[in-house]
Amino acid sequence: MTFVITQSCCEDAACVPVCPVQCIRPRPGDPDFKGAEQLYIDPSSCIDCGACATACPVDAIYSSEDLPSSLASFKAINAEYFVAHPLTPSEPPSVARHFLPPSQSTLRVAVVGSGPAALYAATELSELRDVEVTIIERLPTPFGLIRAGVAPDHESTKRIADRLGRVLYRPNVQCLFDVEVGRDVSITEVMQHHHAVIVATGAAGARRPGVPGEGRIGSVSAREFVSWYNGHPDNASPAFSIDGRRAVVVGNGNVALDVARLLARPATAYASTSVSDAALASLTASSIEEVVVVGRRSQAFAAYSTAELSALAHLPDVDLLAEANEVAVADEDWASAAISGRGWALGLRYDIVAEAAARMRTQPRRIILRYGLTPVSVLGESKVTGVELIRPDGTAEVIETSLVVWAVGFTGQPLTGLPFDEDRGVVPNRAGRVIDMHSGRRVPGVYCTGWVKRGASGVIGTNRVDASETVASLLDDFRSGNLAAPPGDAESFEDLVRERRPSVLETDGWRRIDEAEVGAGRDQGRSRVKFVTWAELRATGHSG
Repeated sequence: MTFVITQSCCEDAACVPVCPVQCIRPRPGDPDFKGAEQLYIDPSSCIDCGACATACPVDAIYSSEDLPSSLASFKAINAEYFVAHPLTPSEPPSVARHFLPPSQSTLRVAVVGSGPAALYAATELSELRDVEVTIIERLPTPFGLIRAGVAPDHESTKRIADRLGRVLYRPNVQCLFDVEVGRDVSITEVMQHHHAVIVATGAAGARRPGVPGEGRIGSVSAREFVSWYNGHPDNASPAFSIDGRRAVVVGNGNVALDVARLLARPATAYASTSVSDAALASLTASSIEEVVVVGRRSQAFAAYSTAELSALAHLPDVDLLAEANEVAVADEDWASAAISGRGWALGLRYDIVAEAAARMRTQPRRIILRYGLTPVSVLGESKVTGVELIRPDGTAEVIETSLVVWAVGFTGQPLTGLPFDEDRGVVPNRAGRVIDMHSGRRVPGVYCTGWVKRGASGVIGTNRVDASETVASLLDDFRSGNLAAPPGDAESFEDLVRERRPSVLETDGWRRIDEAEVGAGRDQGRSRVKFVTWAELRATGHSG
């Protein structure tokens, strides 16, 4: 018997150091770690101790004997990785041990944001004696994309919030929710009360397709759509029209598959989840029978993971189909994948798509994978009626639809007072130290982590290694005397925030929101029922 890592792997690598035989790959520091779709267990080396399953924050690891039938393919997926990457004996990876000299004063660090990257950084810092952390979050709620980005039917992935959320209640951590840096307080004012600031604001902007007609009603970004069905207060109001027969999702990443799955499955599949009430009502009334997922390049370059694609192929109530003449992968695509180390995964994905192309329709709803099509215009008067696409040979095709969702990527947004690389959508940095783009000089005391640091790539757990690098840079600067002592203290900063933002919420306010949402969900047989407007969130946070 062996253990198997499955679809919901978050890649935070908590399982790696606890493995007594080091049979989990890739590990932080390995050449293919940053580009890995997930982590894998070598079945020939696993000794069935179960330490990895205990350490996993999202319950993604199963004994092969207990593997649910819907995840059975992951036994082969884990084994296939080691066919392409044979395991070599090695010592456990070294664990960085941070320390502060006892002669130095208390280090105060502000973390802007409360998503995974922010909380990983806050966790690592707050474990040190004589460190105080202030978490400043624009929303009344923490967790960033765990709450507002992870698909509602991926409940196991959302469980990582339970582990990351522990830092919010540490005695040396102060949380200030519903406070926006750049609006309520400036980055300069934050710096006047802290030795350092870590910016972890994510990538809240949507990349635009730049095609004629993209502004028509029914043409929306995946960021807006995902925020809507996850109950983000910025996007709770729009009622997206999903009453047509067909929807088109443009993009070939995991977000595109999430959107396609939500649109294609019956509403009953989401009835017990934390999907927003508005989205659940729209899904219940939906008449969509077909969701077309359009990729500009071949499947060799699709950014979705093999795990997510495999899960799509095993939905009990939706057919996964493809166009046979679009399945073939060009030789240069195979070569490129082999060079990047993805050749083994490409073979698995090719088999899944080829099988989809050969499958007959058996279900009333379907997801159709299309490749080699570039959108050139959105058709219609005021509302979307179709999308025009061009093939590499110059021939055109029109797909009739009333809804186009653009899942073409996310980008960071600038923060007033800090350098920003508009082309890459990130804060320019070296190992997390923010730098001026023109002079190349460091901005003293300012750091970044997460998507705003590296771009919108990786999964939740990728932020653990990323945050660790930033924290190491910050602590090294503090030990070297490169961080100036702030003139203001923690109390004066809280006074400033309360003067500017009397409605500020602290940890107790978030606890009230959390308990109310979970309680409402319990009454309805759901994981939680979210408050989705600013007014509801604030009222609940201040109640009692």
